[in-house]
Amino acid sequence: MPERTDLADLITDHGAVIEMINSGEAGLPVLTALLRAARPALGAACVAFVEFAPTGGRVIAASGCAEWTIGRPLPASDPATVCLLTGPRVRQTRLDRLDGPLAGELAERGLRRMIVARAELNGLTVGSLHALYADNEESEDRVQHATLGYLASCIAHMYGDQSGLPVHGDGPVVAALADGLAVVDRDGRVRLWNPAAAQVTGRSAGEAMNRPLPFPLPPAGQVLDHQLSDGRWLRITSGELVGPGTLRVVTFRDITDQQRRDSDRDLFVAVTSHELRTPVTVIKGYADTLTDHWESLTDHDRRQAARVIGQRANELARLVDRLLTSATDVRPGDEPAVPFDLGGALRAAVLDLPADLRRRLLLHVPVDLPKALGDRHSLTTVLTELCTNAGKWSPADAAIEVFAAADRQTVSFRVTDRGVGIRPEHVERAFDRFWQGESGDRRGYPGAGLGLYLVRRIVEQQNGWVSLRPRDGGGTVAEVRLPRG
Repeated sequence: MPERTDLADLITDHGAVIEMINSGEAGLPVLTALLRAARPALGAACVAFVEFAPTGGRVIAASGCAEWTIGRPLPASDPATVCLLTGPRVRQTRLDRLDGPLAGELAERGLRRMIVARAELNGLTVGSLHALYADNEESEDRVQHATLGYLASCIAHMYGDQSGLPVHGDGPVVAALADGLAVVDRDGRVRLWNPAAAQVTGRSAGEAMNRPLPFPLPPAGQVLDHQLSDGRWLRITSGELVGPGTLRVVTFRDITDQQRRDSDRDLFVAVTSHELRTPVTVIKGYADTLTDHWESLTDHDRRQAARVIGQRANELARLVDRLLTSATDVRPGDEPAVPFDLGGALRAAVLDLPADLRRRLLLHVPVDLPKALGDRHSLTTVLTELCTNAGKWSPADAAIEVFAAADRQTVSFRVTDRGVGIRPEHVERAFDRFWQGESGDRRGYPGAGLGLYLVRRIVEQQNGWVSLRPRDGGGTVAEVRLPRG
């Protein structure tokens, strides 16, 4: 660790981050650039940011030796999570004083202490910024602590702008920013405009006061959903304000995420209906052909018809299984986690892949790969979904590679493709149910948007985690980590 925080370098690198924001970039790319600027200035071995939602936290960005934690969940019940959400906003602690598996894994990798600063907005914690060190010497550098607190405040400001953050879309920041309040007079001009109204609409109090509302005013007691010019949706309600004069109180909130979920659900129903109808139609067509023309068909024609019926029936069974799995919280097989041979499970799972995927797949498994702890049976579903996703988003002749590896705490495998890649701001949304890229992508790459959602649920039910990231040179890397058996 340097004797003092290198503020000159930090200011220079932070200026580059601000230029990124001014040029229109937002979300995870900006957050990652900020962490990369912070690490050397703070003399840290690594820096990481945890985003908090009502269900707990998740590592969404990291720099240095903590990049392997990206995608790692921190349950709300984890003692380390409780510790992060209480106490002083900026503080220092030794990792051996924290309970929980992640703290132990960091310590196993040679990290001894951390300085942590909470990112808070309107009194709610949206995340925590962590600088981790390999030494045990507790720092008394007030500048260092203040700098980390300042950077956490910068990140909270990014959440306040709602530019690509929160990544999960259901964090406490949404509740903090949801409800705007305005009071308008009989002429429809604004007489009161609270801070949340400015945050929701992007219009400051100075811009709003004594001017008409920037959206339609519904009749008293009624609700109106209105789309703004920037594409966002507001839900607006109004009522008469008791007292002299004719004043009306107006409340409104951003319901863009709800509208998106409704749209995704409609898309899911439409796509699923199509995907169910297609194999059923083919199966019925070939079955009718066999029934009506059995005698006139050659043996080759009959075998070909039976082969197609079998293939389509397998597709139908897989789709039904995905739908049923997405509707239940039960672990596949409902069996306790046990040690199993991950390499052997991967080799067996490859044999169950569709023939076109199997021909493209290259499997790399070290001979000394240790056992993983989990549910071997469900691994077939995980690998099938990841390989299917890789095949869907890459050229038909491009190779799909699977690499298995291990470290002291986890056994992992990653599926890499050379396809269109994934945007940094989509690496978490891709795991949402019913979600599948932009609307234009949906037309070119059909699907029900359930595969990655199921993968994350299956893996996390086994105390593992899964993440996506862009591949250097183009394409996507999907990585699954499970505890060592």
